[in-house]
Order: sequence, then C-alpha cells, then structure tokens
Amino acid sequence: MTYCVAMNLRDGLVCVSDSRTNAGVDHIATFRKTHLFRSDDSGSKRVIVMMSAGNLATTQSVVSLLRARSQHDGEHVMNAANMFEVAELVGRTIREVVARDSGPQAQGVDFGCSMIVGGQIAGEPPRLFNVYPQGNFIESTEETPFFQIGESKYGRPIIDRVLRHDTTLAYAAQCALISVDSTMKSNLSVGLPLDLTIYRYDSFAPEQYRIDENDAYFRSLRTAWSEGLRRAFNELPAPPF
Repeated sequence: MTYCVAMNLRDGLVCVSDSRTNAGVDHIATFRKTHLFRSDDSGSKRVIVMMSAGNLATTQSVVSLLRARSQHDGEHVMNAANMFEVAELVGRTIREVVARDSGPQAQGVDFGCSMIVGGQIAGEPPRLFNVYPQGNFIESTEETPFFQIGESKYGRPIIDRVLRHDTTLAYAAQCALISVDSTMKSNLSVGLPLDLTIYRYDSFAPEQYRIDENDAYFRSLRTAWSEGLRRAFNELPAPPF
C-alpha cells in the first residue's frame, strides 16, 4: 500500500510520500515513490515532482519512459510549455503502459496506477494535478489545495481541519507529516522512510528530506501529536449519561 499527499499553497508546494510497497510478517519492500524532474535552462526552467501509487511495475515503467523520452527530440515533460501539458503527457503514458501490459495474459492483475504531478514551469505559478489510472486528471484550486493517493482516509481529517491556501509551507509540512503518521498508526502497509519535498514559489530549487525512524523531529512530532490528542480527549465535556 501507499500514501502520498501533496499541497499547492500560496507560497509553494509541499509533498510527502511513504516508501513501503509490500507488507507482511516476513517481507517488507521499500521503493521511492517521489520522482523529481528539474531543469535550470534559462529557456525552460522547471521543477516537476511526481508521486505514484498503484502497481509498482506500471509506475516504474511510466517514470522510466518519461525520463528516457526527455533525452530525445519530440514532446516530453522537459519541453512542455506548461504544467497542464505535463499532466497530459503523464496521463497519456499511463494509458500506454497499462494498454501494453494488460491483456489475456494479465489474469486479473490490476495494472492501474495513479500519480500526483506538481511543480512550476517558468512563466506560470506552481500547479498541482491528480492523474487518475484512466489517464484523465483534475487540478487543485484554492478551495481544494491538496491531493492524496493511496491509503488516504486515515490522514485526511487533520488536513481538512488545518490546511488553507495561505497556510505557511512550514505548517503545511508539519500537517502533512502528521497526516502520514496517522495513516501509519492505522495501516501497517504504510511506513517509513518518508520523502518530503518543499518547493518555494519561483525558487526552482526544491528542498528534499529523507525521514526515517531515527529522525529526531519526526519522533518528537508524532509523540506530541499523540499526547495532545489524548489530552484534548480527556478535557472534553463529560457525557450526560
């Protein structure tokens, strides 16, 4: 299972993904689910962050094809005019890979994947898209500034209560990490290490952090959150029955 969350805010983007792809008593696999595309060329300056959930073989094929094609002539994510075109290319590549791999030999295997695609291309503000397994997509808005893919239900309540378009990147990152911790608490198929990406509007310099079980800040954050929830619960008015 997977949990990825991305936020498009006034000051930039915040993205967090876990790295667990399989869970069981005798086997846990770890793969990065955050993929970065970046160019400092003055004519096409861009930062693109992609986060993936679903069939691992499909997501790896999609990312590999996007990277390979960016080294050749033709339309690709590194020369797309805007982030909308990038989302279209990602959706088209998902459909291509799924069509290639599915068929009678698939024997009921689900080859679908979904991706969150965010970033900034010079000349427009940061944008964020949720690309579905069918290849179509939607874009975030100020009213709905975040997307989740994978095991999303456990981590959504804190985001719904806290996040606004004008939330600072620091508080948004804190909110995203608590959201992931809440998911890990309720679903063992989501787990450390985490990949955190913070992108500041017009910086074209993403900040990337790897968070594992030895990360002091994350340990203190999850402890403070758990204790705060228990304290808040204990302070609730007593029921009249």
